[in-house]
Amino acid sequence: MRLHNDIERPDFTPEFITQLKADEVFVFGSNLAGMHGGGAAYVAFRQFGAVKGCGVGLRGQSYAIPTMQGGVETIKPYVDEFIAFAKEHPEKFFYVTRIGCGIAGFRDKEIAPLFREALEMDNVCLPETFAKVLK
Repeated sequence: MRLHNDIERPDFTPEFITQLKADEVFVFGSNLAGMHGGGAAYVAFRQFGAVKGCGVGLRGQSYAIPTMQGGVETIKPYVDEFIAFAKEHPEKFFYVTRIGCGIAGFRDKEIAPLFREALEMDNVCLPETFAKVLK
């Protein structure tokens, strides 16, 4: 367990997230059109404030990272943008889901390296599968 804002947090993003504390954010893979029709994107839309038509960035308690527009190289700038955002908002705690590893069809070993810098951040929690690839 890790400590952030005086609250104990898990070491890895839980497989299923059904509720969040006020300072927590659900980070999910989206498409640029912000359709949010399946997988974690649908959960973000139904439960955590993701907005249809908005496929990038923070809305409510969700943060969209587009993963459906091409190869890994097209995802990297959005992950870099997310990491910069998380650094600017140390008061928030971000649960990164296995973005790109569901409907988008990528494997953990392809996506996890994009989050290498986040591995050492106190306010970003990665899936265990990403952490295993990175260690």
